[in-house]
Amino acid sequence: MDHAYQLAELTPERVPSVAALCRVALDLPEDAAEADAIVARLRDPGPVPGSAGARLTVGWVALSGAEVVGVVLGSSGYGDPAVGHVDLVAVHPAHRRRGIGRALLTQVSAGLAGFGATSVALVGNAPVYAWPGIDVRYTAAVCLAAACGFERTDIAWNMTADLTPGSPALAPTVAAEERLASAGVAVRRAVPADVPGLVEFAVTHFGPGWGAEVGGSAGVHYAVRDGAVLGFAAWGSSRPSWFGPMGTAAAARGLGVGGVLLRRCLRDQYEAGMSSAQIGWVGPVPFYSANAGARIERVFFLYRRRA
Repeated sequence: MDHAYQLAELTPERVPSVAALCRVALDLPEDAAEADAIVARLRDPGPVPGSAGARLTVGWVALSGAEVVGVVLGSSGYGDPAVGHVDLVAVHPAHRRRGIGRALLTQVSAGLAGFGATSVALVGNAPVYAWPGIDVRYTAAVCLAAACGFERTDIAWNMTADLTPGSPALAPTVAAEERLASAGVAVRRAVPADVPGLVEFAVTHFGPGWGAEVGGSAGVHYAVRDGAVLGFAAWGSSRPSWFGPMGTAAAARGLGVGGVLLRRCLRDQYEAGMSSAQIGWVGPVPFYSANAGARIERVFFLYRRRA
C-alpha cells in the first residue's frame, strides 16, 4: 500500500464516514442508495433471533490524512466458525490501484484468523449479509479477489421484481385468498406477537439462518390453518429493497400459498416507495418468474482462500 495511506480500526465514530464513502465507492446505484442501511446492518452484530451462534465482527478503514478512503468489514461464520467472511470491501474511486484493497483484505484476514477462521470467504454470511458474493459488474473487486489469491467456488443470482403499477408482482391476491379461505387457510400480516412463533416455524422447517432473517425482517406475512402455520414470506431483512426468505411447509405445497405471500410482501415494498425488489440468493427461479414476473438480473461470484 502507498505510504500516503494508513490503516486504522473501524471505531463507532468513523461509521458515518464509512457510510458516506460507500455512497461513492459502491458503483452500482442500487447499492449506493442503500449504503447507510448496508453499513449499519453489517456493522451491528446485534442479537439475531434464531441464529446458530454469536456473530463476531471486525472492521478496518484506510485513511488519507483524516479522510476515510477505504473500508473492509468481516465477520465470523454462523454455519461454520472455521470460515471467516469478508462482508464488504470498498475503496474510493479516486484512490484505487494504490494497494489499498489488498492491504485491507490482508488486515481483515488476520482479524478473522483471530476468531479461529482457517479460511476466508467472499460470500454473504447469511442471515446478515448485503450480497451473496461479488456482483460480476464490480470488475475492480473481481480483479482484487484474483490478485489476492481467492478462488471462485460458486455462482449465485438474484431476481428483480418490477413494482411499478400494473406489473405482475402487484397482481391482486383477493381471489386467491378467498379460495384459500374456502379450504380453511387464513393469510395474515404478522404483528409483533406473531414473530416468535414464525421464527420457531422457520428454524424447525428451514434452519436457524432463516429464523434469524424472519426475526430481523421489516415485514412478514404468513398462512395458518387450524392454528398451525403453513408458510411465511418476509422482506427487508438483508436490505430494505430485498425480499426473502419465504418457505412453505411440505403439507401445504400446491395450495398456492407461496404466490399469495410473495405478492403481499412485494405490495408492502411498493407501498414503502420502492419501484423494484430484489429477490436475494434465489433457488426456485420458475416460481418467482411465474408468480411475480421476476427476472434474473444480478449475478455474483463466490470466492474462498486460506486465512
